Amino acid sequence: MTAPAAARRSRTAHRLGLPRLRGQGLFVTGNLIDSVGNGMLLPLGLLYFTDVLHLPLARVGVAMTAGQALALPATFLAGRLMDRVGPQRVVVWANILSATGFALFLPAREPWHIAGVYVLVQAGINMYFTAQRTLITHVAPDEHRSWFAFTGSLRNVGLAAGAGAAAGALSLFGTGSLRWLIAVDAVTYLLAAVCFATLTTTPPKPDAAPPDDPATGSGHTRRYLVLVAVNIPYVLAQALLAVLVAVYTTRALELPASAASLLFAVNTVIVSACSTVVTAHLAPRAPRRAVSAGYLIMAVGMVAFALPALPGATAAAWAALIAAIVLFSVAEILLGPALSELSVTLTPQAAGGFTQGLYQFSWAVGMVAAPALFTRLLAADPLLPWGFEAAACLLALLAAPALTTRGRHGRRSPR
Repeated sequence: MTAPAAARRSRTAHRLGLPRLRGQGLFVTGNLIDSVGNGMLLPLGLLYFTDVLHLPLARVGVAMTAGQALALPATFLAGRLMDRVGPQRVVVWANILSATGFALFLPAREPWHIAGVYVLVQAGINMYFTAQRTLITHVAPDEHRSWFAFTGSLRNVGLAAGAGAAAGALSLFGTGSLRWLIAVDAVTYLLAAVCFATLTTTPPKPDAAPPDDPATGSGHTRRYLVLVAVNIPYVLAQALLAVLVAVYTTRALELPASAASLLFAVNTVIVSACSTVVTAHLAPRAPRRAVSAGYLIMAVGMVAFALPALPGATAAAWAALIAAIVLFSVAEILLGPALSELSVTLTPQAAGGFTQGLYQFSWAVGMVAAPALFTRLLAADPLLPWGFEAAACLLALLAAPALTTRGRHGRRSPR
């Protein structure tokens, strides 16, 4: 490549907010393939056990929930492993574990089999995300937030591709194709494991050891616990989009089933196309300020979601929902990279195994609890889930100023 062409390419990458991608093909490919596998997970599992094996929906749902709940401790196991062998190996093992779980879908026949395979699959997913953020700091020590934004975009692209592949195969070949799709999904996780296993990483240089002061250590712990608490409304918002929007639009608002698909598509396009640009050029530089802005916008988005359920507001349902999903998407772009950056930089030990396990535990618990929480709230009143989430976002907004990174000797970082 000539020098002018390389300069133009560099300027384009800067305008798009992209991190330095040269030499990172394996890491990018691994993230994308892993996301494709995740995108196939939700539509495949439930359909396979109910439509192919003809097991009762309620029993399958209970078995899936039980398996996912039993996999919760995997976040802390992954943290301990990460401290011993590093994040790269944990990410590789996590993908192999998920591949094994999917392969065991095929001989599963009983509810306890289903619970067992979901323990493996969900444990692999929990382990992956426990180590993935720290792995980013090893792959790109100086570009944390831009890489978090970029991998977030990749994840949305991969999820959409995986869900689209599953939907396309089902529409063309019917439920008979589910066995092949599950086998392909297992292979995708193995391919991701190969990509991550062959990475060349550069662990960041450790900071100077903090003073051996119990008060300082407990202060770091308290601040990190605030971050974990502040993250929970974001986790619930992500689950809310997956769990509630389809039921809310079709049952509470009596819109066609395509409404939810349209909203998901708008969210995917905005997050995939705009994450890196917004993070690089528009988001506040200090991650805590990006978190504050994100939660304020998210709270307004929750109000917009609730508007069509008000008496006499049905006529404006489409306009309100489109506005809501746009606000939700912008908030997601601000919150995701900033919270991930804080998760590895907030305290001196933030990128370590225990703290990453704790942070990922908030994700795992939120994803397990959200379906029961939001469906119960929706059954009581269509306004309740949106009001609950808006209130949670405002509480997180009030707590966000405490999320300051500190330099040596306890001084606040100028960032």
